[in-house]
Amino acid sequence: MHYLDLTLPTPAENLALDEALWETTENDGIERLRFWESPVHFVVLGYANRAASEVDLEACRLRGIPVLRRITGGGTVLQGPGCLNYTLILRVTPDGPTSGIPSTNRYIMQRHAAALTTVLGKPVRCCGDTDLALEGRKFSGNAQRRGRRALLFHGTFLLGLDAKLVRAVLPMPTRQPPYRSGRSHEDFLANLGVQAVTIQQALRQAWAATDASALLPLDRVSALVAAKYNRPDWVFRS
Repeated sequence: MHYLDLTLPTPAENLALDEALWETTENDGIERLRFWESPVHFVVLGYANRAASEVDLEACRLRGIPVLRRITGGGTVLQGPGCLNYTLILRVTPDGPTSGIPSTNRYIMQRHAAALTTVLGKPVRCCGDTDLALEGRKFSGNAQRRGRRALLFHGTFLLGLDAKLVRAVLPMPTRQPPYRSGRSHEDFLANLGVQAVTIQQALRQAWAATDASALLPLDRVSALVAAKYNRPDWVFRS
């Protein structure tokens, strides 16, 4: 598996790079693991989310926090300092663990839970569809997008995100996993409080990601940013 630790200058470019790498694996079949950390805050909507109901747009405007949309499902989240993002791109195997959405979720989440239980010394649980939690509090949310030959599975590990800022810009989500039990952002989310390298090493080992990635589809990133990620008709579509 190829490994890449790269943060591009803007949130839109980082989301576009995830899509461009997924497209690349669709063509060359090489599996990839990427890490990135945004130095600025931004809100990112899941593919099917509505900005008007999932985001306090005025609060974001006043704070200069941009709102974007990703190509994967799941809920709306605040990203930025204190969030380690990973991008896992795997081949779709018709008769294997990545053959369908539920099996892929189980395959990846169970592997991540086992790897993090080892390094954290505490039992990590898979909760909801694609959350990881410690003692019932979520520290990682994840989502996927599938193609014919490859799938994109990405998510965030909370290491030091300001939960008060989450409350300021995101209302309570319209859809909640049962284990949330109506808890506020501050009571539901948890920061791991570890260095990013701890999580990176655990996932690199779990996926045997040892080969440095030489291919960077930056021209495709620029095209996707212009055609999609920076366009209001994409971000604020109904």
